[in-house]
Amino acid sequence: MLKKIAVLVLMSTLVTGVAEARHHGGFVGDKNMPAMQGGGFQGPGLDLSTVAQALKMQDDSYVYLKGNIVRHLRSDKYLFQDSTGSVEVEIDDKRWMGQVVTPADTVEIYGKLDKELIGSSEIEVKRIELVK
Repeated sequence: MLKKIAVLVLMSTLVTGVAEARHHGGFVGDKNMPAMQGGGFQGPGLDLSTVAQALKMQDDSYVYLKGNIVRHLRSDKYLFQDSTGSVEVEIDDKRWMGQVVTPADTVEIYGKLDKELIGSSEIEVKRIELVK
């Protein structure tokens, strides 16, 4: 009987540990950074680039920019600007995630460079965040 109780306690502890690991999930690159609810990678990512640097990158390069959206051009196209220049960005409705952005707001955008052989290049925005 004592063996059965010990086995039940051990199994309960293991199940609780697995459930706890699933609850937090993901990788944490810095022990001082808390695990994100829902999992995923947390640690070093893309380095901040400027518009001028981004426009020199290869097609399909991922970029991380900080600046302002200064104008709505048409449909889902906007003009993004930082201190080094401006570039057209494509922001699908789902990327706004309820955020309201004005030209006075500083934003960080993460996206992919779409370099055209003829004409101008643009950035397809994957995520946009207001800088607080």
